[in-house]
Amino acid sequence: MAFFAQAAAAAVRIDLDGDWRFRTDPQGQGLAQGWAGRTPDGARAVTVPHTWNLGQDQAFDGVGWYFKTVVLPADLAGQHVELNFGATFYKSRVFVNGVEAGGHEGGFTAYHLDVGKLLRPGENRIAVAIDNRPGFATIPGYAMRLQASGNVWYDWWRNGGILRDVWLSAADQGLIRRQTITQTLAADRATALTRVQVENVDARAHDYRLAASLEDPDGRVVARAEQALRVAAGGAAAPALSLEVARPQLWNVGAARLYRLSVELRGEDGRLLDQRADTVGFRRIEIRDRRLYVNGQAVRLTGMTRHQDSPWEGQAESAGTIRQDWNDLAALHVTLTRPVHYPQPQAVLDAADRDGILLIPEIPIWQMTEAQLADPRLLPLAKQMMGEMIAEAGNHPSVLAWSVMNESDASKPGGLAFFRAMKAHINAIDPGRFVTFADSDVSIAPWKPAQALREADFVMANAYFGTWSGGADSVEPWLDFFAKAYPDKMLVISEFGWPGPFSADPKAADAARIDNLLGQMAAFEKRPFVGGAIFWTYQDYHSNRNLYAGSVDGYVDHGVVDEYRQRKPSYAAWEQRNRALDAAVAWTVGEGGLKGFTAKLAPRPAGALPSYPLTGLKVRWTALDQNGAVVGQGAPADLDLAAPTTVTGAWDKPVDGLVHLTLDVLTSTGVRAGGQTADYRPFKLGSAPFPPDPAQLPSSPAVR
Repeated sequence: MAFFAQAAAAAVRIDLDGDWRFRTDPQGQGLAQGWAGRTPDGARAVTVPHTWNLGQDQAFDGVGWYFKTVVLPADLAGQHVELNFGATFYKSRVFVNGVEAGGHEGGFTAYHLDVGKLLRPGENRIAVAIDNRPGFATIPGYAMRLQASGNVWYDWWRNGGILRDVWLSAADQGLIRRQTITQTLAADRATALTRVQVENVDARAHDYRLAASLEDPDGRVVARAEQALRVAAGGAAAPALSLEVARPQLWNVGAARLYRLSVELRGEDGRLLDQRADTVGFRRIEIRDRRLYVNGQAVRLTGMTRHQDSPWEGQAESAGTIRQDWNDLAALHVTLTRPVHYPQPQAVLDAADRDGILLIPEIPIWQMTEAQLADPRLLPLAKQMMGEMIAEAGNHPSVLAWSVMNESDASKPGGLAFFRAMKAHINAIDPGRFVTFADSDVSIAPWKPAQALREADFVMANAYFGTWSGGADSVEPWLDFFAKAYPDKMLVISEFGWPGPFSADPKAADAARIDNLLGQMAAFEKRPFVGGAIFWTYQDYHSNRNLYAGSVDGYVDHGVVDEYRQRKPSYAAWEQRNRALDAAVAWTVGEGGLKGFTAKLAPRPAGALPSYPLTGLKVRWTALDQNGAVVGQGAPADLDLAAPTTVTGAWDKPVDGLVHLTLDVLTSTGVRAGGQTADYRPFKLGSAPFPPDPAQLPSSPAVR
């Protein structure tokens, strides 16, 4: 299986995030008025990453301009310099000192421009014009399948702007463009093969030495490799270096063990020219007999999607917002997600790698008709976007498969041709990885011919039984129909959930959401060919569709947390339903009160949804009295849950009163995988004082 790396990482990097100036261009006159070479009046200060579709320009669709003055150090003059963008939404034109340097179409992938000849020592001006408007053959584009509704905008909010980091990279003589890592497992050995793309950026040929090293999860270098190469002036080479590891530590669902593969490029004089590093997770993923296997063990996984969206950042997310949300997803026992309709930043991919979460990244083709899928402009753009996403995300062990579209006309001839072309493209650049797409027709009208689903490596179905797909009780016969119609296909429920507008108000909606998720999960669990189920969605997100009646701009009531990450009751319902282990507590009571407890812990039965091997776990506990004082506690200790086990705890002094126990089972990254909270209340009856009247008692003590 091939893996790919992100955009260039040169030896010298100058961060350009932070202070920029911004102005909308509602009449499209900025270029004619010379904005490429000067900052116009009225440009306001903004902080990049930035989207203008928050605040005063929230609803603006059109061209927005960004401006920045950059000081180039004198010692970089004459070197190869590139201007890098992590993502700009949607279509950009970039100008350096008034001269157009290039541009990019597509809002969620990185690109770079060679600007060395346009820069000069000292001050330089950068201007970026970005158009956020969708069209018939843009990605995302018009949702033409929904034309009858009167709204062909896609499902999430417009987010024009410089959404991710910006930086200058400088290279002298040579650079590493990327490394493509292939990992294989055989018996008790693993091999990481890295194919390193080296570029000579000089006007003469150079001899280089390329060195690679592999660090294990504990930071020890366990393998090294070197190779000499000569590259012609302005040329490129892609040498391969192989690194072998004995008895590798495996990357598993919920228990990731990550290696680090670093490469260094040195010149003839031994000087370091460039370097880069990528994570490696040794694992084997297969689909056999309609079941998903990770490292030879059958798994069934669950999770939820998450939009890049918040009221404070929109899609220009900071590392802090991403970290907060993905820590919460891990606490919700997410082990599988798409994660949404568009390519994700490196921070998301890193979080999934770290927490052992499998991903099915997708390009944002959403609700497109056959005419759009057959449009000759769309396929080249889709191939470009998919290639860029694979180049950025492909090295990550968390990536299970690639998805080419969502809820589009794949069942029609033009859609089938599009899917076949995309699948062939992906297989050529990332052989061995699964390819699929998310389909809604298969749940709404499962009898319709759908050859594309038969050619996908597994089927993804958006199944909203109880709302869009039909009655809630229709899910069972639908699953039985699917089993017969697609007898050789594993099924992943790529979306299910409860959209708020199907209820009277948010409170009623969340109550219905809980009933729906529990009922649907029970139906999915009974069918072993359902390899995974993905709930839509983690948080409420900004949109201009699927809102409560009368609203045209707001947050879709669809999440287990609201847009401010405040938890709804459905949050707890999901967390409890998707734990991979069961826990039960029994109390130890003796003379004087409560002395301790015994907890029985057991993994969910094989074949349950979810179920996966529980490895690398620890258990800890804390007992508090009614005043919050610590009665006793157990430090984190290794826990083997290959089979049911018990955990005991005790404290020195019995407690004759309330005790609150918290028992946590933790993953290797400290995420709570499950456990139990329990309260002990001693049995005491209420009684009013009523002593006997001594005058009525016998005088003899013996009689009393």
